[in-house]
Amino acid sequence: MLCIPEHLALQLGLEKEPERKVSVADERRRKVPYVGSIKVDFGNRFCYVGALVLGDEVLLGAVPIEGMDLAVAPGRREITVDPQSPNILHARVKAIQERY
Repeated sequence: MLCIPEHLALQLGLEKEPERKVSVADERRRKVPYVGSIKVDFGNRFCYVGALVLGDEVLLGAVPIEGMDLAVAPGRREITVDPQSPNILHARVKAIQERY
């Protein structure tokens, strides 16, 4: 998920949606505000996502990374566009039903 701090949600004037229940790394659970929609850009890619209002910095989670077809290179501490589809976003889907 995309997580943003409260001050950023307020600055952007994002519409609040119903709260979401989250579990954090130490296994605590709590309800947090959910806002959106947010357009996230990276290079020549973008997607629209909602965000959890949580923490004191922006956390770009797996949902927007997958939505923009980005690749994570942990050894280089980089995020890049997927090298197998550098010019256009490539979405991976379960199946496409053919119509005849």
